[in-house]
Amino acid sequence: MKKHICTLVISIFTFAQAVAQSSSPYKTSFKVDAPITAAGVGLSGLGLYLMQEKEPFTAAEAEALSKNDVNSFDRFGAGNYSESAKKVSDVFLYSSLAAPGLLLFDEDIRQNGGQLLALYVETMSITGTLFTLGSAAFPRARPLTYNKNRNEVPVSEITRANAQNSFFAGHTAAVSTVCFFTAKVFHDYNPDSPARPFVWAGAALVPAAVGYLRLEAGKHFLSDNLVGYGVGAAVGILVPQLHKKGNNSGMSISPSVIPVLGRNVDGVTLQYKF
Repeated sequence: MKKHICTLVISIFTFAQAVAQSSSPYKTSFKVDAPITAAGVGLSGLGLYLMQEKEPFTAAEAEALSKNDVNSFDRFGAGNYSESAKKVSDVFLYSSLAAPGLLLFDEDIRQNGGQLLALYVETMSITGTLFTLGSAAFPRARPLTYNKNRNEVPVSEITRANAQNSFFAGHTAAVSTVCFFTAKVFHDYNPDSPARPFVWAGAALVPAAVGYLRLEAGKHFLSDNLVGYGVGAAVGILVPQLHKKGNNSGMSISPSVIPVLGRNVDGVTLQYKF
């Protein structure tokens, strides 16, 4: 599996370096970006595995769940369940993944398509890492687990490990990342375009709609969606920004080894130099 991940990452960044043009506002480096992307993909896989290994509720624990156990800010969402809202949110997620492809209608961006692909994969790998490891580290029962109508939500749905993956909202985070990444790249390539306010407005509204759908579906509480929205927006904007030519912010990203529970894990470091 690791071999396939490394091969994919190397192929993407080799392609990016081969076709990147001087017209691009971004600068990418194989020796920095490839390891970050490879680590992000690998850690996302690890996080996904850990999410699936959570200890599920027993039938007795499922029946004992009470809305009163939910904090007051999120309590209104406890017990929500809608299969139709879930399906629509899935459509939003999978269709949004192709949104950066719309940028290729811009000739300058199309000339740097390989670099755009490399940045996109790196951006999504970072969000994937934050989401999966965050969810694995902080189990939280989904709102639907508090629904006592067994005609709607059977006990078997509540006693799955997946029922513990409420924090934070992965759909919302992914769509937010994609939308804000797309808006940021459009903005940087077209700094004088009158369409920029509309592009940013769309980037803000689409993940908000997904968050609402996930709330209605009983998959996530409001706070889960707010965190997912914020994480996605931050990553979607920051990764392109950190790659901008002439970036004088003093911020940088680099691969690093992070000690976790007595073990060294490959990771990513965000630094700000004063």
